[in-house]
Formats: sequence, C-alpha cells, structure tokens
Amino acid sequence: MKNSDSSDLLKRLGVDLDTETFQHALTHSSYSFEHPGAPNNERLEFLGDSVLSLAIAEEVYRLFPELPEGELVKKHHVVVSSWALAKIARSLDVGPHIRLGKGERKTGGQDKDSILADTMEAIFGACYLQCGRETARDLVLRLVAPLLCDEEILDAGRDWKTELQEIVQNRKLGSLVYTIERSGAEHSPIYTATAVIDGERFEQSTGSASNKKEAERQAARATCKVLV
Repeated sequence: MKNSDSSDLLKRLGVDLDTETFQHALTHSSYSFEHPGAPNNERLEFLGDSVLSLAIAEEVYRLFPELPEGELVKKHHVVVSSWALAKIARSLDVGPHIRLGKGERKTGGQDKDSILADTMEAIFGACYLQCGRETARDLVLRLVAPLLCDEEILDAGRDWKTELQEIVQNRKLGSLVYTIERSGAEHSPIYTATAVIDGERFEQSTGSASNKKEAERQAARATCKVLV
C-alpha cells in the first residue's frame, strides 16, 4: 500500500486536500471493519455520486444541444458508470493507494471496478466538502468529461443488450433470444452469439468474443445497428 506516497496521487488529481480528508476518501469499508474507529468512505461516495452526476448532466446538456433526452441519458449513463470511473482510476494509479482490509486486498480489491469507482466518487465528495462546488465540478470535468467525446469509450460502455430489448419490446417484434456457438482451442475458446428475434436471424446480427457475455453484447450491438 502506498499511503505514504498519496501526495503523488493528489498531484495527479490536481486538488488540494488535507491528509486526513484524503485518507478518509481512500478508506474502504473492509479496512474500517478490521480497524474499528477508522471512518470508511461510503458517505463521501454517496455525496460524490451526486456531484459527479450533476456535473456530467450539465456538461452533456451543454455539449449536445441537438440530442433528444434518450441520447443524453445514454451518454450520461456510460461516463458515470463503474466501468468508466474504474478506467479513470487505473489511469491515475488510484488502486495501490486505497486502504483495504487484508482479505479484500488478497482477492485483488485494489483492481476491482466497483471499489475503484466508489473511491473516485468518494474523492469527488471529499473535494466538494473541502474545496467547494466549483473545484469539485472542475475536477469531474477534467477527469470524466473527456469521455463524452470518445466514441470508442461510449460504444464500449453502452448496454447494448438492454437497448436491443427495448427496441424489440417497443416495436412489438416478438421474443428475443441469443444462440451461442463455441469454437477454437479448449484453453482459448471463441464464443459466437447470434440475436434471434421471433425466430428470425438478422444479417450481421452476430458477435464474437472470448466469453459468452461479451459475445452477446456484441451481437446485440450489431443487431441494434441493423434495426435503427
């Protein structure tokens, strides 16, 4: 653990938090459980979630004046997701600085998306409390807002399966199922998923990946592109 080097992380974040507040933001509940009296970052996370959500909502509204509500919601959802926040946390090397319980650290907690994302939200909350709304907003925009213009990130973070399900339901197209085929070596399988709507396989409605979940997501993405 790099608590002694947390000043380097603060420099990367570009904010001025006192040591006690910053350590509070970096303290996971598993650490508090093993160290009674040490406050965890859950309350800061709660606050930071709202700071993040409002700042990004304002920015999405400003950047995309022509987009309808549904598209604004999708962009907002992607960049405030645990997946996106964890990606930012890794780029800042936040993980090694998080105070975790021994058990959580042994299971790789410092690199879990959920813990990294929660810690980022706690940092936003701590910044809001100590530095004020504008500084916290600036921090969010500097770290998170650039993802709004990164098409690769936006595409990778979208919940294509849910979007396809909504299209199918709204258009009353019938049932939606996925078929899975496996190929490749035993130690390195490739899964190919196909979206089947009311018994019909659409052209280019397949997706391939090294795991079933991602293969289905890719198939849903391809099918959405066909239907929209």
